[in-house]
Amino acid sequence: MMTSVEDYLKQNVFGKPQLKPDERKKFLGNFQERVALALTVAQTNNLANLPMVEKVMQRNPQYHLYLNGRLNDKARQAVIKLAVQNNFAFTIMEQANMRTATKDLSDQDMGLVIADDHQAIKKPVLL
Repeated sequence: MMTSVEDYLKQNVFGKPQLKPDERKKFLGNFQERVALALTVAQTNNLANLPMVEKVMQRNPQYHLYLNGRLNDKARQAVIKLAVQNNFAFTIMEQANMRTATKDLSDQDMGLVIADDHQAIKKPVLL
């Protein structure tokens, strides 16, 4: 049986255990079952997809937009403008490279995620 001192040391050496860390990293901090819409960087950079994003925002005003902070300026500004126009809550996700080098952003990385912060989504739009 472990003592509380051993538990404390393990938690502080290895960090707090996380549920599904790879899934959360992929979906900009969200669990897959909470994601209503997920667009890759390539799909987000294609501004023809903005009407679909706006439709999801308008149908689900309680959801939250997570935007990859490493997107190109044109796409990032267009999505932010859309969120502001629709009074839709958003967060720009950017991770500082403190101890590890940040890999280059690929077209297959997530560029935009709209998710429910509180519960699983019954009918996701696109994954």
